[in-house]
Amino acid sequence: MTSAESILAAPTPPEWLAGALARWEELLIDHANCEKKAASSALALMFAYPEDRALATALARLAREELRHFEQVARAMAATGVTFRRQRPGRYAQALRAQLRTSEPQRKLDLLLASALIEARSAERFRLLAPHLPAPLAALYGDLGACEARHFEQYVQFARALAPQEWAARLAELARCEAQLVTTPERVVRFHSGPLAQRAS
Repeated sequence: MTSAESILAAPTPPEWLAGALARWEELLIDHANCEKKAASSALALMFAYPEDRALATALARLAREELRHFEQVARAMAATGVTFRRQRPGRYAQALRAQLRTSEPQRKLDLLLASALIEARSAERFRLLAPHLPAPLAALYGDLGACEARHFEQYVQFARALAPQEWAARLAELARCEAQLVTTPERVVRFHSGPLAQRAS
């Protein structure tokens, strides 16, 4: 099995982890949003490629699992006294999707690979966060990390089957873009953001 770190072009900076732990309530709100987005992205792929029955079946299961994760995060928020509130979207997903090709079958390949990278980054960050969070969240994040690792493996397998000669090189290209996004400082804490930018004194 491929590890999450093996398909990522750069590790999460320690500065991101420090900022995320300092503002874990904000991170938890964004995490809940990410689970909904992951389910939505899986459903969108099902609608985009209805003729791919194997992909649709796998994505149906994946979407249900992501929605169960949202329910788990919502319960964790209630247990820790964190309330839902609207957040401005981060730049990560939008900037990564801007790199995707628009013609087929390249579009399908890029969507699968981008999804794999997002899930791999999630798996890596769950692993980093789990040992440092309060008990209810630590156990949850440990479990979710294993699930996200399985999800990115699924996306990679479909990409490999679709374009056996191209997928690895294209994954490396998208991974470099993804790495730049998660290592460039930002002013907000998001699950897939870069490290917190230092404020001028």
